[in-house]
Order: sequence, then structure tokens, then C-alpha cells
Amino acid sequence: MALAAVTSSLHASSGGAVVVDFDATVLGQIVVFVALLLVLKPLLFDPMLKLFEEREKRIHGAKLNARKLDEASAGALAKYEAAMQKARAAGSAERDKLRAEGARHENEILGQVRAATGKLLEEGRKKREGEVASVRAALRREAGTIAKDLASRVLGREVTQ
Repeated sequence: MALAAVTSSLHASSGGAVVVDFDATVLGQIVVFVALLLVLKPLLFDPMLKLFEEREKRIHGAKLNARKLDEASAGALAKYEAAMQKARAAGSAERDKLRAEGARHENEILGQVRAATGKLLEEGRKKREGEVASVRAALRREAGTIAKDLASRVLGREVTQ
């Protein structure tokens, strides 16, 4: 009977219509399918679905945790950069303050050195002028004697005056 049904279905398919023959095997397959469904659902499908659901929850939780950590690290980075900028500004202000203080101190020292140098130069000039004046006075006193001595040497005889 099955061979006749297949043959008639092949002939019918060439004509465009399909003949389906329902018999006891179809009912047996439906019964086996329902029995397997009833047995496998609590033993296999439900635990697998719970496992998949748990996996999805964990993945979603991990994504949320990663997002929170990313936001926290972005906040920490912003805090760090703000603190670094503040520290740079404070360091720059301190450096400028120290430079200004150093320049002021340098100017004070240079002023003191210039004043001391000017004083030493003035004392040296006064001392030199005093020595020059005393040497000139001594030369004036001895100028006659020296002139007489030179004239005696040049003339080769004693000069009196």
C-alpha cells in the first residue's frame, strides 16, 4: 500500500497536486514526539533555558559593571588631570616667586658690590692723588738739586747757583 501511495504521489506531483496519506505511523510519530517532549522538557529543555538565562544575566551584569568601572576610571582620570593642572599652576607660581626673589636678591647684592667697588675706587683715587701730590712736592723740593746734578753731569763740571 505504501508503494502505491508513493507512486501515486509521484504521478500526482507531476500533475501539480500532492496526495498525503495519513496512516498509523503518523499517529505513532506524533505520540513519540509528545512523549519525548513531556520527558525532555523538565529534564533537558528547562535546565538549558535556565542556564542560558543565567548566562545572559551574568553577561548583562558584567557589562554594567564594566560600564560603571569605565565611568569611575574616567572620573578618576578627570580628578587626576585637575589635580595635576592645579599642581602645575602652583609649581609655576612658586617658581615665578622664587625667580623674582632671586632677581631681587641678586640686585641687592649687585648694588652692595657696586657701592663697595665705588667706595674702594674713590678711596684709591684719593690715596693716589695724595701720593701724587706728596711726590710732586718732594720733586719740587729736590728739583733744584736734581737739575744742578744733571747740569754737572752734562757739562762735566760743577755747577753752582
